Amino acid sequence: MRGPRQPTSCFITGGMSGLGLGLAREYARRGADIAIFDLTINDDVLRQLEDIRLRDSQVITAYQVNVTDSEALQQAVEQAVVAISAPQLAIHCAGIQRAQPFEQLPADHFDQVIQVNLCGSRNFAAAVLPHMSGGSRLALVASMAGFAANYSYAAYCASKFGVIGLGRVLRMEYKPRGIEVSLVCPPEVDTPMVIEELKNMHPASRRLKDLGGTLSLEQAVTAILAGLDAGRGVIIPGGKAKLTYFCSRYLPDAIMNRVVDRIVRSELAQMGSERGAAT
Repeated sequence: MRGPRQPTSCFITGGMSGLGLGLAREYARRGADIAIFDLTINDDVLRQLEDIRLRDSQVITAYQVNVTDSEALQQAVEQAVVAISAPQLAIHCAGIQRAQPFEQLPADHFDQVIQVNLCGSRNFAAAVLPHMSGGSRLALVASMAGFAANYSYAAYCASKFGVIGLGRVLRMEYKPRGIEVSLVCPPEVDTPMVIEELKNMHPASRRLKDLGGTLSLEQAVTAILAGLDAGRGVIIPGGKAKLTYFCSRYLPDAIMNRVVDRIVRSELAQMGSERGAAT
């Protein structure tokens, strides 16, 4: 079953910036009523969304809420259902990143990433699915890091691998009810979160991320929209990302590990040489 090409109501977490905002803009242009759920609400962003509406009667509303607070998120979703009706499309974009080698990764940083990325996905699904009916679609934004591990990404990969597992179970359980579930797994995208991460990215992480490629926000949004329009269960934006996904799924682990280990050894050796030259 294909998802609605033109949903009349769209709920989006993390819709004040990055992928969430990019998708909100496109659905506003398509004529959908939109409810955004985010940690902070920017009135200028809301005005920009209102300015690009297809119709003056469209409703653009926003709720300040932390996706880790399941009760508050449920209440915000219920308010949005009253304001614009039940979601025909619900997209969970909210997420954070804490990239550090495991031995340097504090437990509270690990827990925070799991709480926002994985438990936040669970909380949003639990809040919206009771309101959704046949023909509607839930989309969880995971990551290529949910299929292919990366150096210094223990928390992020653990959370995104979990999102993919969650989404696959939800797909099985809600398919008989006519509710579809999509997993969106982009590579690196030029969003505020990634731009901040680049300031201190480990060289081995950079090399491994290059295998999946980098997309502009516009490229990622276009590909995600096309995947949702087509009703795809797994959406992989970008050609290099699709190849990485194929290799991670179908090549033996021994081959993938050999490639990854060679890259990591090379970068660690280079870092060691640079430190030696500096002393």
